[in-house]
Formats: sequence, structure tokens, C-alpha cells
Amino acid sequence: MLAVDGPLDAEEVRSFVARGFVALRGAFPAELAAECRAHLWDRLDADPDDPETWASPVLRLPSQHGEPFRRAANTAGLHAAFDQLVGPGRWVAHPFLSGSIAVRFPVAGDPGDDGWHVDGSFELDGTYGLNLRSDGRSLLMLFLFSDVGADDAPTRLRVGSHLDVPAALAGAGEGGRRFDDVVGRLPNVHEGRLALATGRAGDVYLCHPFLVHAAQRHRGRSPRLLAQPGLLFDGRLELERADGAYSPVEEAVRVGLGHG
Repeated sequence: MLAVDGPLDAEEVRSFVARGFVALRGAFPAELAAECRAHLWDRLDADPDDPETWASPVLRLPSQHGEPFRRAANTAGLHAAFDQLVGPGRWVAHPFLSGSIAVRFPVAGDPGDDGWHVDGSFELDGTYGLNLRSDGRSLLMLFLFSDVGADDAPTRLRVGSHLDVPAALAGAGEGGRRFDDVVGRLPNVHEGRLALATGRAGDVYLCHPFLVHAAQRHRGRSPRLLAQPGLLFDGRLELERADGAYSPVEEAVRVGLGHG
């Protein structure tokens, strides 16, 4: 794997390859998280301190282009971690925070979005798809804009599931598969080890783009705010490098294919 200095130590990088994710604690300041939360609440028809206004289990906001979100997505620590996991010069910085932001409330009802899946990264057959080269996404990221405990609807992560996905995609060619046609092809995915993306506001989970994950109902007391952007490749994932300088993202795919 590439030897690159950054905020993650060697064991954390190895864990990313084996487990499919690593938490970068304090990836952006808590004060900046609070500033972002204030902007989000200004755009929501709900009050964070008034449960009477929490009418749905989940509300979603689109990509955020404001200055606080640009700063949160582009800290020196995050950029250094991208170099460690994706490789220097192999990723594209976000000028803003892309992807939707999910605000989950502790209210009764089915959120309707809590199934196990792998995120798609390009349009395919009227929905989203993914392929072995992971065109369109080098990392899946979870930005915590609020504190998230075990009861606060933390994203569920299937540990090591990213190692099973390459075999399910290998026969699909460049066109790939629909995102909802992947999990059913994985062996024993529902019996895999479970981890929860808990932490403090300002933490970011850096996940392999093939990691199987799922939302869940909120059983806590305060609303949870989380963004789930992808990080783009500058180029694409390569599985045969003459110099052997594979990134941890690429190394995990090679392991899944039996090449690691």
C-alpha cells in the first residue's frame, strides 16, 4: 500500500482495509459543526427544541453550498486522510458539501429508508449503480453534525462487507449493477458483524465505497443531523498497477477478488 503521512496511523489504515471504515475523530471543529447545524435548522420546517414540530422520522436537505459546509468538507486533516486512503492526486476536493443531509427525529413511524445497501455512484436504469472500478466515488463519508449515541439512529455498518462486493460486481463489466441488486448477491451479509457510526459532532467516518450499510429508527431524545457525501476519484480505481502502489481502497478490492 502507499506509504503516506497523515492523521491515521498504520493500524487504522490496515483496519480500513479489513473492516471497511475508519473514524476520523474531530475531523472538523465542534464549533463549525454548530455553525452548520444553525444553517440547517434555518432551512427546516422544524424546531430542534420543540418536539411538537417533529412531524416525520426523517427529513432530507440537498447539498449545501454555504461557506461553513465548504470549510467542514475541506479541513487539512480530511485532505491528509484522503491522501492516505485514496492516494495523493487520486481524489477531487469538494468545493461544497455534496449529497443529501438526513435529519432523523425520535418519533414513531417507519422511516422507509433503513434497508441494507451499497451506495450507487452513477445513474443506471433510472436509479443508481456501481461497478468494480467504483466510477464516481472513491470514499463514502459520514459527517456527524450532531452528537450521535447508540440510540440516536447511528448508521449501521456491516464490518468487512466491502470485501464481498467485488466478486458480486466482477461479472457485471463496466456497466455495473444497480445498487439494489448487490446485497442479495453477498454471502451471509445479514449475519456479518455490526458496527455503529457513533461519535461527537465534527467526527467523520471514512468508508470504503463498497461498504454495506443501513439507516435505522431514532430511539433517542434529540434530532440527529448527518451528511453522507461521496469523494470523487481523479481518474478511477486501478487494480493492476505496474509499480504496485495500490491505495488502501484499491487494496481492499484486490483482497476481495483474491489478489491481495
